[in-house]
Amino acid sequence: MSEPTATPAVSEPARPRRCENCGAQLLGEHCYACGQSTRGLVRHFSSIMGDFFDTVLNIDSRVIRTIWPLFAKPGYLTMEYIAGRRVRYVTPVRLFFFLTIVMFFAIHGSLEVGDDGDVKGVQVGAAREGDSIANAMTVAELEKALAASREALQKTRESVAGTPGATVGIDVALEKIEERGRERLEYLKAVEAAKAAGKPPPKEPRGESLNFPVNGKNWDPDSNPINFGWLPAAANRSLNERMRHARDEMDRGDSEKTIVDAIFRVLPQALFVLMPIFALLLKAFFVLKRRLYMEHLLVALHSHSFMALDLTLIVALATLQEWLFPESGFFNGLLGWGIALLSLWIPLYLLLMQKRVYGQGWLMTLFKFWLLGTAYSFMLGCVVLAALFIGLLTL
Repeated sequence: MSEPTATPAVSEPARPRRCENCGAQLLGEHCYACGQSTRGLVRHFSSIMGDFFDTVLNIDSRVIRTIWPLFAKPGYLTMEYIAGRRVRYVTPVRLFFFLTIVMFFAIHGSLEVGDDGDVKGVQVGAAREGDSIANAMTVAELEKALAASREALQKTRESVAGTPGATVGIDVALEKIEERGRERLEYLKAVEAAKAAGKPPPKEPRGESLNFPVNGKNWDPDSNPINFGWLPAAANRSLNERMRHARDEMDRGDSEKTIVDAIFRVLPQALFVLMPIFALLLKAFFVLKRRLYMEHLLVALHSHSFMALDLTLIVALATLQEWLFPESGFFNGLLGWGIALLSLWIPLYLLLMQKRVYGQGWLMTLFKFWLLGTAYSFMLGCVVLAALFIGLLTL
């Protein structure tokens, strides 16, 4: 008699996983009903660190996939995003925010003061020589200071003779020094005339900081203050006191650095305000294309991200040119050509991007590109002036 065969045990079906928050059945690592992730913080630390490094590497890979087409393929990222292929790239808002912050750090870092408190570069030397000119008490001292300034700038001109566009800043610095020399000479002559007439010498002239007209005369917080009739008297007083404080800060230190600092205090926020306005311009210029406003905003975000990236590269090359190869004619010239090509790439890139995204003929594209550039330049100038004014008032 044969023994009965053993019946295999039937395994019970696995119970479906359910969300710990709402109880809905889970179909993945996130609940489709409430959105809660299944991976909270109450688990092994090694698992949390694994998620962290995975996230970092994922972000890095998306950055690599985003930066190159952003820089080298005009309009490519915008068309990809509109077509729905988005997950492989950094989002436009995050990309713009990140690259703008990097750009401002790069520009601000290139303008940092040295240990002695002077700004680096050609304008630093001009500022130093300008101080010696302003401190000259006789015509002989003034002529000596002017001669030293011209000699220093001439040596600088000779050292960067092979760099495209490098002598422009030297010419500007030379004109500024000559102008300061003429102003100082007029003051010294006025002092000598007052002494000859037995009169007290005139007061030392103030710097050019915040020298603007109010009611036909130069502004002064005491004798000729700003007075807006539509503002309360207390608000006008506060405005003039803030302007006085800004003027004193500029007179005590380097006025150019103070102006740059004032602009950089507010300009990032101002550019964020300018972004949707530029998108409205695109909407108005391409209204017949019947595109959504958000599509124009994508164009604005990607174009500004590209400009931030390109300007960062220009600042990096200029810094290398100044710090690593100041005496090397070959590398200095090579970097100078790189800066020139990057500068030319900005308008060419934006033109090609407009042509690719909106698909119009070259004649119409060029015409609208010129109009947009003119309007945007005007808006950007207004934004920079507003940033300067607000930044000075908040020093």
